This record gives sequence, structure tokens and C-alpha cells, in this order.
Amino acid sequence: MRTVVRQLKLWREAAGLTQAEFGAAIGYGEELVSSVERGRRIPRPEYLDRSDQVLNAGGRIAAMKKDVAEVRYPKKVRDVKRLEAEAVEICAYNNSVIDGLLQTEEYARAVFGGRRPPFTEEELEQRVAARLARQEILDTATARPVFSFVQCEATLRRLIGGKMVMRPQLERLLEVGRLRNVDLQVLPLSREENSGLGGPFRLLKLQDGATVGLNEVQLTSRVTADPKETRILDMRYGIIRAQALTPRESLALIEKVLGET
Repeated sequence: MRTVVRQLKLWREAAGLTQAEFGAAIGYGEELVSSVERGRRIPRPEYLDRSDQVLNAGGRIAAMKKDVAEVRYPKKVRDVKRLEAEAVEICAYNNSVIDGLLQTEEYARAVFGGRRPPFTEEELEQRVAARLARQEILDTATARPVFSFVQCEATLRRLIGGKMVMRPQLERLLEVGRLRNVDLQVLPLSREENSGLGGPFRLLKLQDGATVGLNEVQLTSRVTADPKETRILDMRYGIIRAQALTPRESLALIEKVLGET
């Protein structure tokens, strides 16, 4: 990032523009330009695109977007995103919130916004951007993995962000749940048995045959490749899926909850 921001400053100065003039030309304030050039803010892709155009860089600045994108996200997110890219099957259970791969931007912002102690505005934006970036795996045209999601019914009815946030979120679930490589199931609150009360977890089955488990609880994020532990998570996930509604029944329930929201 130090190299990137140094190059941005050199290009601006070579063009004979002050920070205020440059900011006005690309549609940003002088304070943001200053923060970027001091390395306090990571420039967004559109910032680099506009800089490239205004400074007549011929694509040299825009070409840095891919590298800058990697830096924008916390290391933990980069590691998880890398694992997900290697997976042939991704299984996820959540009884707390809508799974991160299924969240709309507004829902993700509401989830991160409820954190205590609160994130700074910059940290909040970074985490929202990172969460949305991970969802690219759902939009890949070829070699997509198979997805299995089980959501506790409580996550559909918990009005995180309010009704105006939840309605588009439920619509997003219906959209993703109809994809051919996705099985989306709901575990009803009326079930007398729930093997997922221990909390959310994720299973990634990789191309080399290995299985990785991801588990996040209060103040702790843990990845495990221990076969003993991943077998337990795999068994538990199978039971949870059996306890849940079928994908077709689940979509019908989501539509029902949407109509009530």
C-alpha cells in the first residue's frame, strides 16, 4: 500500500494538481485524498479508475486495483476467501444471523453496526466490503462449488436492521435458494430436536479431499483440519439437514415470512 499511495501522489504532483484540485476532479474531498496519500485510507476501485482517467495514466493506476483489493480486507477474511475458492462443497449452518455468503449489503452493515464496542466508520466499511467480496464465489460462471445452507427460522424472523432491511434480505434468500448448485434449508423453531444449538459453523470440502471446519464464537474465530473434529462437524451437519425442512418447503416458508414482514 505504501508503494501504491506513493505512486498516486507522484502522478498527482506530476500533473501539477493540488490535493483539493485533484479531489474535485475525481469527485472526492481533499480530506479523503490526503488520507489516501498518507496511507490512512485504502482507495476504493472507483477511486483508482477515476484517478487513472484524470491523470491520463493509460491504465497504469487502474491496474493496481486487484492488489489493492487484497489489502482492503482483514487477513482472516483473505484466508477464508482463499479456502472457499478451493472448495468443491461448502456447507454452512447458522442460528444467529443470515450466513455471510447470503447477506445483502444493508443487512451486513446492520450486523456489523450492532457490534459492541462499535467499529470505526472505516472498519465498518472494510468489513462490509470484505463480506461482499466473498460472495463473488456465488457468481462464478464456471466450476462453481456446491452449496448447502441451513438457517434456523429465528434468523428469518429476527428483524436486524428493521423491516426495510429484512425484506430485501429475504428476497435475496429466495433468489439464491433457486440456484441449481444451492440447497437452502430452514430449521423450524417448532422442531423438538435441534442439533445445532452449539452455534454456527461451516464445512469446506476441498479439491484434494480434505475437509476444513470454521467455527466462530464470541471473541474467537477458529479453523480446524483435524480429521477427528471435522468428522464430528460433518456428522452434526448431516443431522441438522435431516432435521430441517426440504429445500422446496424451506423456500415456501421464506416466502411466508416475507409476506408477514
